[in-house]
Amino acid sequence: MTTGVRRRMGVEERRQQLIGVALELFARRSPDEVSIDEIAAAAGISRPLVYHYFPGKLSLYEAALKRASEDLAGRFAEPHEGPLGARLLRVMHRYFDFVDEHGPGFSALMRGGPAVGSSTTNALIDSVRQAAYEQILSHLTVADPPARLELVVRSWISLAESTALIWLEGRRIPREELEVQLVQDLAALMAVSAAYDEELRKLLRPVLGDEPADGPFADLVTRLLALAS
Repeated sequence: MTTGVRRRMGVEERRQQLIGVALELFARRSPDEVSIDEIAAAAGISRPLVYHYFPGKLSLYEAALKRASEDLAGRFAEPHEGPLGARLLRVMHRYFDFVDEHGPGFSALMRGGPAVGSSTTNALIDSVRQAAYEQILSHLTVADPPARLELVVRSWISLAESTALIWLEGRRIPREELEVQLVQDLAALMAVSAAYDEELRKLLRPVLGDEPADGPFADLVTRLLALAS
């Protein structure tokens, strides 16, 4: 008969374990509702030991937020293969996967949580938005966007955030429909701006010209024509 010996974790390994445990708890409840005692119990260590690695819940929350923000920013990365509409639809699917998996934490971050207003939190949120902005521009093959296009893309990123937050309140609309709708929202916003800007029209024509008849952009045109008739 043998007895198991618990392996002693190194400092960084233990820190990463605590961040992972915190993320799991924050995914189920708002960070405001999760105590250090719960995090310690879930990690199988004492409360004082948690404080040995993090001076307080705020620092642990910020560390967990950093990992989550890197995860979320990475979900906007997509190979430049195939039609633009299909690429953006895959991005939205991964985005809503994150929102679905980390609902309370995502909501707390965007609406108010224990680290809201701190320079660290604001910087992390901005880094996600900037990563999304740069990825969308890369898919549009635009390096130096005109003012209207920058406004459209940044406005659309805010729209995606607010849509996700409202959806979390009751999930009253199937998320698959919202994913398509958000892709079409971007197309509609770009089309309206292009109607006022010749430079933007020239940029978008080659990008949108190869969209297939069964893609989300063509589906939007069909629905708008049906609405007009």
